[in-house]
Amino acid sequence: MGGTVGDLTQAPFFAARQYGLALLDILLLLAALSTTVVLFQRLSLPAALLLVPYLLWVAFATALNASIWHLNP
Repeated sequence: MGGTVGDLTQAPFFAARQYGLALLDILLLLAALSTTVVLFQRLSLPAALLLVPYLLWVAFATALNASIWHLNP
């Protein structure tokens, strides 16, 4: 009960081994993060730039998730 939001978003991949559902989840995260970076850029360029490494990491994790889902039908 004391889990974080991060724990809940990783559950479909690690606990349930539902790779397709996990891919959908991370794609939604990637879309929300991309939107946040664009909106932050309008308000504060440094704030937007600070999110870029996280955006790149989520994009990499998305590619890994997609490849794992593809290789494990």
